[in-house]
Amino acid sequence: MPKGIKEVLFSEEEIQARVHELGAEIAKEYEGCFPIFIGVLKGSFMFMADIVRSVGVDCEVDFMGISSYNNGTTTTGAVRITKDLSRDIEGRHVIIVEDILDSGITLAYLKKYLLNRDPASVKIVTLLDKPERRKSDIVADYVGFVCPNEFVVGYGLDYAEKYRNLPYVGLLKPEVYS
Repeated sequence: MPKGIKEVLFSEEEIQARVHELGAEIAKEYEGCFPIFIGVLKGSFMFMADIVRSVGVDCEVDFMGISSYNNGTTTTGAVRITKDLSRDIEGRHVIIVEDILDSGITLAYLKKYLLNRDPASVKIVTLLDKPERRKSDIVADYVGFVCPNEFVVGYGLDYAEKYRNLPYVGLLKPEVYS
């Protein structure tokens, strides 16, 4: 285990089992609908790949870059789009794929932004949900795990661009980010 990790919160096996359960739930709802999954870069890339494979329905994928953190541990509150969609979503069923729903500021902004493009629907699937930190009135439609109010990394989540490649989600030691 890397030096900065305090403990494993969700193991690789637990994550994969939950991703398959989420995929089955989503597949039931979207069978025959050809949804478009929109991954929020960079953190969602591992979850996005696994959830799309687990869904097993015909779908499309795209990515957006959106940020409000600037390499810190708390949101700045100022949301900016760093990469927009390359596809038209008008009339489409959209599923936003996020690594973690924390303050909700970024995701609330993104959902509103996408709804302005007239999709048939917009739903959210997130690997982790930290409801204690919520500052915006937003909930995910599909949640992998409820997460404690601690700094987590791995499986795509980072601290200053480190730890994304871990196959599990771990708690970061406070001395690393304080």
